Amino acid sequence: MIDLTDTDLIRRILREYQVFAQKKLGQHFLVDKETLRQIVAAAGLKPTDSVLEIGPGLGTLTRVLAPKVKKVVAVEKDYQMIKIFRSLNRDLSNVKIVEANALTLQPSFFRQLGRTYKLVANLPYYLTSAILRFFLQRKIRPAMMVVMVQQEVAERIVATPPAANLLAIAVQLYGQPEIIAEVPRHSFWPAPQVDSAILKITPYRTDPYPIDDDAAFFRVVKAGFGERRKQLHNSLANGLHLSLSEAKQILADCGIQSTRRAQTLTIPEWLKLYQAIQQS
Repeated sequence: MIDLTDTDLIRRILREYQVFAQKKLGQHFLVDKETLRQIVAAAGLKPTDSVLEIGPGLGTLTRVLAPKVKKVVAVEKDYQMIKIFRSLNRDLSNVKIVEANALTLQPSFFRQLGRTYKLVANLPYYLTSAILRFFLQRKIRPAMMVVMVQQEVAERIVATPPAANLLAIAVQLYGQPEIIAEVPRHSFWPAPQVDSAILKITPYRTDPYPIDDDAAFFRVVKAGFGERRKQLHNSLANGLHLSLSEAKQILADCGIQSTRRAQTLTIPEWLKLYQAIQQS
């Protein structure tokens, strides 16, 4: 059986196809079998599951996923990598690779996956935030997300007040994140400059926060975090083009001290603030 965690084999494959791992595209190949095992275990895969994988590379993770599920749909935008993937994984009858940018996938694509699909992927680091937001804000969200991300990003995502941040709110609004394991940089070839982490996100089955306009909600949150060192009434006034007195009054109406800073607010407090601003 082909072992895609063998760095010598990876080198030979890339030389054969005359391609190079592109660090700018996040092409760091996972070569640690224990980490692969942890990813699969965290996803709780069943034989009836459909799995979406983003950026499958050579197919290292794909070959571990495929025997455990009904089907794997892998999305890759690098045509050269798709060609290699197809050659290496033609024995996997339940795997389909799609040439596409994951951030431009259409509703019809998600309908084909079904409402209970799971997203399992070693994400390109430079796209982590955009991919998480894109999939969590879909009408048809994954039933589970288990992704490899930079350790620093994973820690930001699970942060809570008084150390909250915009990315944490953007994820925790839609699901519950947890760090499953830290993954040292030498688990990849070529090794990235940072350590990584396996992040599990369990999207909510029903939205616990009644927001009728996600974009408007995040305009408020972004304004609050726009000037982190400033007190909340200042950052909201500047970010939302309110007068200082208006910002202070809205905060007072919400029972939120105007001298607090954005990173101390809970999601329910942001929701209350958003609703008050919408009504003002």
